[in-house]
Amino acid sequence: MVVVGAGMAGVQTAVALREQGFDGRVTLIGAEPHQPYDRPPLSKAVLLGTAEHSAFDVDFESLGVELRLGTEALGVRPADHELDTGSGPVPYDVLVLATGAEPIRLPDAEGVPGVHLLRTLDDAERLRPVLARRHDIVVVGAGWIGAEFATAAREAGCAVTVVEAADRPLAGALPAEVAAPMTAWYAESGTELRTHARVERVEPGAVLLDDGSRLPADAVVVGIGARPATAWLSGSGVELGPHGEVLADASLRTSVPDVYAVGDCASFPSGRYGERLLVHHWDNALQGPRTVAANILGSATGEAPAVYDPVPYFWSEQFGRFVQYAGHHTGADTTLWRGDPAGPAWTVCWLREDRMVALLAVGRPRDLAQGRRLIESGTPMNPELIADPATPLKAATA
Repeated sequence: MVVVGAGMAGVQTAVALREQGFDGRVTLIGAEPHQPYDRPPLSKAVLLGTAEHSAFDVDFESLGVELRLGTEALGVRPADHELDTGSGPVPYDVLVLATGAEPIRLPDAEGVPGVHLLRTLDDAERLRPVLARRHDIVVVGAGWIGAEFATAAREAGCAVTVVEAADRPLAGALPAEVAAPMTAWYAESGTELRTHARVERVEPGAVLLDDGSRLPADAVVVGIGARPATAWLSGSGVELGPHGEVLADASLRTSVPDVYAVGDCASFPSGRYGERLLVHHWDNALQGPRTVAANILGSATGEAPAVYDPVPYFWSEQFGRFVQYAGHHTGADTTLWRGDPAGPAWTVCWLREDRMVALLAVGRPRDLAQGRRLIESGTPMNPELIADPATPLKAATA
């Protein structure tokens, strides 16, 4: 077994193979030289210096997993069952693609001093002294990463301006009426948020916007999204989707025999939601490997393939709030609020007919836990009871 990508999805695939009884050779290949690590701490603990690293607590040696770090994947030759890498070809019986996603870069900002991304451990290490010196920072993009970085930068005492091309934060993730209350979080934290603001260019010490504004910037952090890290698969025969993602089937198999894909680099068809999902979040990289391992081992014994159809889940800590989301709200026909969005704790629930399909919980972890189970079970719900924040969601059934 060869697993390409040493992030959460790749590591968990190797672990799941062993947990489910595979006793053959497992090779885990990672492009970075570091011991495999978790990414969520990068935007806070590692960035602020409260943690030196976020390495996974996995004993690869005792698991019998061979690590090949600092090794870049260059291509796949399915007919030969070989993976091409910067260190030479690697033969495989079964290959798992878990290369994750890579940040989208700001056009024309390459090589400009002081421009940063936040995706890798090296990125966080480069940004740590920037925060320690309390620089004036411009963050491009008011998505999840932009908000989390701005939170950490304000905590470090930096002056922070966030520029967002859309009319609100999280425009690509949440409906306008749900994201609107989050605008106030920026001002409360002392972060300046400028919406409808497009970057014209970045120059040393400043960001110029298309309206002529010039924002002083000792450092610029770009958080405008990510795309699947799959360019290296060009010409391999592995079918890719419109966003560059590997098009996996419901069992996380690719279009090429003996090749699977999992995590941020792959989309999968969801029977639950009736559409193909591309989920760039930690929980997807944690859950998917179990299905991959089960199907790899099951294919050898003739077992029916396991289907991967999770309720997507993610969380974000920003501006003193714990934000959690479960499900997929596209296609919902009813939106219900629990609590006052101007307050510290509230929840939004989305229903299709009388079934909950998604919810966003701000400071209400119990709503999230109960709501996630209700989404999974497809339990009919009572809208009037859902809208009462005093009623536990598990008691708001029809």
